[in-house]
Amino acid sequence: VRLVESGGGSVQPGGSLRLSCAASGFTFNNYAMSWYRQAPGKGRELVATITNDGGTTNYADSVKGRFTISRDNAKNTVYLQMNSLKAEDTAVYFCRLVRALVIYWGQGTQVTVSS
Repeated sequence: VRLVESGGGSVQPGGSLRLSCAASGFTFNNYAMSWYRQAPGKGRELVATITNDGGTTNYADSVKGRFTISRDNAKNTVYLQMNSLKAEDTAVYFCRLVRALVIYWGQGTQVTVSS
């Protein structure tokens, strides 16, 4: 299993970023996927989840209405569109897979929101 995030960077408050997580080594369209984040000095928190077929999504209250999780099963990729970014969204963002009770993480991508 390999999960590789990309798309992070620095952006001003109110800006947008689109994160991608390219997956390989497993049958992507059989599994739900999630995005998590970890801010400096804090624990890792769930941001959004999407079912294997993309039909159901769930979001943390802190990002509802601003972030959108989606997936392209033909490309084995899950995305996180982040709009109206705030300083408190600054964190390392990770995608996560749970397969056969084993948790897999990508290496993370840094998102910094600052003026």
